[in-house]
Amino acid sequence: MAELNQKSAPVTTKQHRVRRQAPKVDLTAMVDLAFLLITFFMLTTSLNKPNSLDVAMPDNGNEKPVEIDERRIISLLLAENEVTWYHGNLDQPLSKPQKIELESPELRAILLKLKRAIPLTTDGKDMIVLIKPNKDARTKDIIHALDEMQITDTKRYMISKISSRESDLIASLK
Repeated sequence: MAELNQKSAPVTTKQHRVRRQAPKVDLTAMVDLAFLLITFFMLTTSLNKPNSLDVAMPDNGNEKPVEIDERRIISLLLAENEVTWYHGNLDQPLSKPQKIELESPELRAILLKLKRAIPLTTDGKDMIVLIKPNKDARTKDIIHALDEMQITDTKRYMISKISSRESDLIASLK
């Protein structure tokens, strides 16, 4: 049994000493209630589920590079809060490189438009998006680009290094 004991102070009078006993408080019910409340909240609370992103990493084998039809490739060059995109190869792009704001709805519209158009021109094969962050790109920008891939239901995308020519392209469009 849990008790709370306090020292009693002697009360003195001129005639004689009287000792009063301190009242005893039984804390058993309070301890039981505390454990019941802790158990209740532990069982009824919902825990946060960790959010994760599936990432497919290549094997370290010595495989030959795979040739990909350039009509399937869209490159997103990320800088701070902006994206420069082009369709195809950088030497001869199928569409002129354009710069837009990363968080604008225009990026999603472009991705959806190309997602519908590319299978018609490439024998039913879907598009591949290359996300290439510049040295000025923030983590927030990369996450936003990955979110756009999820929203537009793009199945094939990858994050790769940006080339010096692509960095120069970003600088020239400013």
